[in-house]
Amino acid sequence: MIRNIFFDFDGTLADTSEGIVRCTQATLQEMGLPASTPQRIKATIGLPLGQCFARGTDTPPERVDEACATYRRIFGDIAIPCITLYPGVKEVLAQLHASGLLLAICTSRSRASLETLIRMLEIEPYFCALTNNEDVSHPKPAPDLALLLLERLGARAEESLVVGDTIFDLQMGRAAGCRTCGVTWGNQDRPTLQTASPDWILDDIRDLFVYLRTHQSL
Repeated sequence: MIRNIFFDFDGTLADTSEGIVRCTQATLQEMGLPASTPQRIKATIGLPLGQCFARGTDTPPERVDEACATYRRIFGDIAIPCITLYPGVKEVLAQLHASGLLLAICTSRSRASLETLIRMLEIEPYFCALTNNEDVSHPKPAPDLALLLLERLGARAEESLVVGDTIFDLQMGRAAGCRTCGVTWGNQDRPTLQTASPDWILDDIRDLFVYLRTHQSL
């Protein structure tokens, strides 16, 4: 039985890819660095910001910290106006919350920006816990974020489901002993998600209820 659902944020609940790409490109331009392709940038979404610049752009290693600081400084003006919830997300969260399930977010996004976004998108009341990379020593795909949520909620891994749009989310959840569910509307496609052997893959967030009924949680 599933009693707890741990959601990734970027690419799972909210469509942030356009904002992230724009903000990354603006950062590179301000720093006088070569532009990167949207595909290369999107492939790193879900990783810590420093790794996104190291792997998704040609930022020199010695300038990654500068890139992160620049990105965070301009994020509010450039990225936030582009960010929206995916269709059906708010309604599904409301129903899950009303059913008594405990909902939480585990993300690589900074706590400040996450809190700003969930308030702006009017989904903050549905979540009882938030974790991000500031809370742990090892980011996704390490299990630390999910393990911390289990500890904070006094929850059992076998009764918890991690939902995310990248293999980093699924690998984190599996390593923590949780069930895992990939979603195809975010930053990685079904074949890529299948490489992480999730228990379920969804093409529409409303199909989450089918999975939950199968596991007798609703």
